[in-house]
Amino acid sequence: QVQLLESGGGLVQAGGSLRLSCAASGRTLATYAMGWFRQAPGKEREFVGAITWKFGRTYYADSVKGRFTISIYNGNTVYLQMNSLKAEDTAVYYCASKDYSGNYSAANGYNYWGQGTQVTVSS
Repeated sequence: QVQLLESGGGLVQAGGSLRLSCAASGRTLATYAMGWFRQAPGKEREFVGAITWKFGRTYYADSVKGRFTISIYNGNTVYLQMNSLKAEDTAVYYCASKDYSGNYSAANGYNYWGQGTQVTVSS
């Protein structure tokens, strides 16, 4: 199994920045990619972005392109750097891992999930 632990959420004003972290442990050698998703109250979980573990190739939702950046640190931590935050970015953010390539935006393709961290952007 893979254990994922997110941190870094909080309250920030619109236009500000936050960096979320996702620490991975356990059977991470089988992990192909890590994804970030978010879920706002009353809405479905949506794809934010993903990064492949070995080559660091990134994929982003159109709504966050140019504002959010995903990176890998020290081989076991994934960051989500969020800049120019907007009120509509308010959500619980989850990291997830998957063992296979492709279709990174589909939540059902991910095997393991973290517990989530709340991000609130005040306007």
